[in-house]
Amino acid sequence: MAKKHKSMDSVYRVTEVIGTSATSWEDAAKNAVETAAQTLRDLRIAEIVKMDLKVENGKVRAYRTRVQLSFKYEN
Repeated sequence: MAKKHKSMDSVYRVTEVIGTSATSWEDAAKNAVETAAQTLRDLRIAEIVKMDLKVENGKVRAYRTRVQLSFKYEN
């Protein structure tokens, strides 16, 4: 008799977070993912959707990276 396999269907949620850094866009993205991972489980994909800079008095003060994170809903 053939075994029944558990359904491989999954549902994912996508949420957007913004990380900041005084150093780089890369660090800003890393900060966003690592901070979100403290409360969201099973993160799967991180997609950079926008990068911008905070400017004050003609100087770059912060790098900001907008990240879409996807995580799997638990069954």
